[in-house]
Amino acid sequence: MINREIIRIKIVQLTYAYYQNGNKNIDAAEKELFFSLSKAYDLYNQLLALIVAITRESQRRQEVLQGKALREGTKVPSAKFANNRFALQLESNIQLREFLETQKRHWSDYPEFVGRMFEQIEQSQIYQEYMADKEDSYAADREVWRKLYRTFIQENEDIDQLLEEQSLYWNDDKEVVDTFVLKTIKRFDEKNGDKQDLLPEYDSEEERDYARRLFRATILNTNEYQRMMTEASQNWDFSRLAYMDVIIMQIAIAEMMTFPSIPVSVTINEFVELAKYYSTPRSGGYINGMLDTIARHLISTGKLLKQINEK
Repeated sequence: MINREIIRIKIVQLTYAYYQNGNKNIDAAEKELFFSLSKAYDLYNQLLALIVAITRESQRRQEVLQGKALREGTKVPSAKFANNRFALQLESNIQLREFLETQKRHWSDYPEFVGRMFEQIEQSQIYQEYMADKEDSYAADREVWRKLYRTFIQENEDIDQLLEEQSLYWNDDKEVVDTFVLKTIKRFDEKNGDKQDLLPEYDSEEERDYARRLFRATILNTNEYQRMMTEASQNWDFSRLAYMDVIIMQIAIAEMMTFPSIPVSVTINEFVELAKYYSTPRSGGYINGMLDTIARHLISTGKLLKQINEK
């Protein structure tokens, strides 16, 4: 699950913190990097668990309504949503259950929040159409949760705030992790029962190696990479650049120099996007020009064995 997009974000954050920390211990900083990455995987599991928590709230309310209907002799309300087969399969998932057993906090610790989430869902058109639809299939049950997740969980400031209170590591993770939750929903298959595979923490050891090598190259070659930036800045006063701009360019150069298989254009584009988010409004354009100049110089001098695709 942890991909290079998340790794780049974490390395920007941890490199900045490394230079802000007076005790510059690279081994401790690397350990913190991997802990931070593991927290992104925790968030993935917690967001899946939120689907389960909302379903359990639906079940609780369904039992109350059924008891009332039986006492009053009225029609028993539909339990279609409470018995959603995808949500029940997720609830029984072995991997998710094992993860939750290791956690100190659970969504059940926030009953009012979960209750409000269910009420918002219950009042939505998505929910109403699902309940009215005569189709009764696992595919429909899974699809309604994909729609509900995108509508009520993917971009929800209340959830963002609550998650931030739970862990500072989750501040910038959710947007990326949401895409993996949606991918997981789409991959679920009824026939797999409680043994359905969730996404692994890392797709391969290659991603862990990428994180380690990129972080260490960034730190260990600081002077060399900053010299490249100084030479490329020309009429700019390098000392007056935004500090985050320097950090982002330093990591980008480290990626160019350390990973021959990653195209220069990919590296530049990825770090320009990070600059738009983490630095000043003008940083993206400036960093794009600087990295392009540095890459062309390295290629022309034979220090970088790559090509730049001309637009």
